Amino acid sequence: MSFDAVVFDLDGTLLDSLEDIAAAANRVLGELGKPTYPVAEYKQLVGDGLAMLFQRALPECEVKPELKLDCMRRFEHAYAECWNNQSKPYDGIVELLKNLNNRSVSLSVLSNKAEDFTKRCVQHFFGDVTFAFVLGQTERFPRKPDPSSGKWLVSQLGVDIDRIAYVGDTNTDMKTALGCGLHAIGVTWGFRPESELLAAGAMQICNDVGQLTDYLLSSGRKT
Repeated sequence: MSFDAVVFDLDGTLLDSLEDIAAAANRVLGELGKPTYPVAEYKQLVGDGLAMLFQRALPECEVKPELKLDCMRRFEHAYAECWNNQSKPYDGIVELLKNLNNRSVSLSVLSNKAEDFTKRCVQHFFGDVTFAFVLGQTERFPRKPDPSSGKWLVSQLGVDIDRIAYVGDTNTDMKTALGCGLHAIGVTWGFRPESELLAAGAMQICNDVGQLTDYLLSSGRKT
């Protein structure tokens, strides 16, 4: 086993949550009389925190700080009512996490999702899995790809940095991994294509959970 610890992104990596996020965001935009989006388009809108979601979703001429704050407050209420309506772990993810637990690999989650919802989702969908740390977005650290939260997490793990992998599905995740000095693994079942992950510095691409399982459990780090 080449990795003693694995840090995972949440949405688009462990959790298929796009429909619930889109439903909440479209509800907010609809309430304010703004254009809404098909679910698939949210793959390009999400991943960089709530402020950036509405920065991208609102008409360019209307992106003002007070409107974004209003959208974010409304989203918190809307998402609280639907966060587990359609969301579910990707096939094979729970089994992978339990397998890593059984091999004494330290697991953590590092997400740009608000920390309250990050912890709620992890507890609800992965309650039988042991995580060393579950970190979402707070005022304590800047959002990813700023490496501050990741570097703090690494400092707490007590694991050689060369033996820590970071798994994510967006360029933000790959930049975060590299900024923290971690082995960057990009997965393509989430929100962004392989080309984006490679351009952002992915060291390994996994196209399905089976490939990720083989890589983490068997293959380890490849040169």
